[in-house]
Amino acid sequence: MIYLGIDTSNSPLAIALMSDDTVLIEETTNLKINHSLTAMPAIEEMMKKAKITPKDLTHIAVAEGPGSYTGVRIGLTIAKTLAWSLKIPLHLVSSLKVLAANGQHFDGLICPIMDARRGTVFTGLYAGHSLESVIEDQHSDLKEFLEKVKTLNKPVLFTGIDIAVHEGAIREAMGDLALFSAPQNRLPRAVNLIMLAKDVAAADVHHAVPEYQRITEAEANYIKSQEGQVL
Repeated sequence: MIYLGIDTSNSPLAIALMSDDTVLIEETTNLKINHSLTAMPAIEEMMKKAKITPKDLTHIAVAEGPGSYTGVRIGLTIAKTLAWSLKIPLHLVSSLKVLAANGQHFDGLICPIMDARRGTVFTGLYAGHSLESVIEDQHSDLKEFLEKVKTLNKPVLFTGIDIAVHEGAIREAMGDLALFSAPQNRLPRAVNLIMLAKDVAAADVHHAVPEYQRITEAEANYIKSQEGQVL
């Protein structure tokens, strides 16, 4: 089986090819270049290097979000198009769980962080080793989320490129319970995505949608405009 893994859910671009349990090639960039311009050419070039043709692919794995609205849509659109045209299974994996896998062997809890602006983050909490969800993925006020995490009174490994933005707030809230992954372990890895995808049932390609974890700005404005109106 040959898996193609695609993660464009945040500013990094992570792609990989695996044949069964062998990593053929993996590439991760963090240059903040528009994924709409770079993702597909990067995939094509990677497959060329690995001497893999589209017809050789047997599975597509993609990070379903949360993350950047545009980034998540780009990755899922590419993945759905390939899966549909090649008639092969599509597997969706949480973008946060992909990040959490960077610390899979940590003896404690793992907290992936994606900045969502205005003091909010996309985050969740996972158990080390098993990567089972302890607190479900969500869009949350960081301070409120950390209050919940601290009540568990366990060491927590924070990971993701955006932890640098929130390190001060995390240290203040968590004290000695907070640990931080090394810089090289903060980027999403498409190989981790593929390994997680192997335990996920195939999705219905036509009904696969992004997992944004928050409503769009347009939806929020509409709800606000309806507040106070008499039905």
